[in-house]
Amino acid sequence: MPNKIPVGNAPCSWGVIENVEGSRDGYVQVIDEMAATGYAGTELGDWGFMPTDPEQLRAELGSRNLKLLASWVSVKLHDPDCHAESEADAVRTARQLANVGGPDDLIVLGNDPYMDPVRTLYSGRIQPDQGMSEAQWLIFAEGANRVARAVKRETGLRTVFHHHIGTWIETPEETARLLSMTDPEVLGLCFDTGHYRFGGGDPLTGLRRHADRIWHVHFKDHDPAVAARSRAEGWGGVESVGHGLFCELGKGDVDFPAILAELQKMNYGGWIVVEQDVLPGMGSPKESAARNRAYLKTIGL
Repeated sequence: MPNKIPVGNAPCSWGVIENVEGSRDGYVQVIDEMAATGYAGTELGDWGFMPTDPEQLRAELGSRNLKLLASWVSVKLHDPDCHAESEADAVRTARQLANVGGPDDLIVLGNDPYMDPVRTLYSGRIQPDQGMSEAQWLIFAEGANRVARAVKRETGLRTVFHHHIGTWIETPEETARLLSMTDPEVLGLCFDTGHYRFGGGDPLTGLRRHADRIWHVHFKDHDPAVAARSRAEGWGGVESVGHGLFCELGKGDVDFPAILAELQKMNYGGWIVVEQDVLPGMGSPKESAARNRAYLKTIGL
């Protein structure tokens, strides 16, 4: 019988999302509700959302039996002038992860979402001519390798890259190309089922395609009706999320039982993290977290 994969959640499921305006609940409420709804681990969230003092953070999470797993770090890999800053931000966060979570924690790199107006507007319908030039690809891959190698050198942690709508790495082919240009010893993939689906791919196919580079997995569902409206009406990425593109697990078109079976077949040794990206004010995060956890139990998690 395959090993049971542990399940965590992330602050973005409570509306703590990069570059999104709006009031946010404090971290105490978020981790209280995360623990109460049955999750075993958490990602860090935006730097400064949770305590930056490692002893305080260790105590807060430990008292709730929550393991610190990983942290998203926004980077600007397309801009060589920002590579040093991106490296410093990632290393700072990695030191916190290593100190609090331990040597298996991961840095999750993602280019700063929704910063490019064209990529944001055309989220979910990106065409090849809207991608990076050959020169830009070299700069981007160089930056990703630089950051991941610095994280490994300074903290011993590995790094995963998160393909994400509204960024330069959204589509299946962009994801594959970045992996082909980066160092597999230090940079893996954070595979996000919802982002992969809206980016134009089949999550099960993507999982199989990149099995040897997938070190972290985000379970996110995808509402096909919202996606169709987004494309028909020309919504941008943030607008699509605001209309509920990433719905609760089991309510969209991602085949999670098949994804889980494939992860078990791969002998996947990491975590599954629920990431139901919501914007502030979109319903009750605690209730959604509870329903998502209940759904996962029905498929054996």
